Amino acid sequence: MRKFLSVAILSLAGLPAIASAHGCIKGAAVGGVVGHVAGHHAVAGAAVGCVVGHHQAKEKAKQKQAAQAQPEAQARSSAPTPPP
Repeated sequence: MRKFLSVAILSLAGLPAIASAHGCIKGAAVGGVVGHVAGHHAVAGAAVGCVVGHHQAKEKAKQKQAAQAQPEAQARSSAPTPPP
């Protein structure tokens, strides 16, 4: 019983950090299934899947931000400059 309570408390303590991790839930679900199929390592698979999913979500956000910034930079560089 004490072990169960310890695990539950530690799980709840890490919840705020996981809540802001984009891509973690999807990655953890996929990683958990793969870990289970690969040899009953669902928890380890979920942890790794969370990390990978979060990384992929960050990369996707960076690419989206770069794509949005690119047209703005082109618009500034193609704007006519006033004569001195």
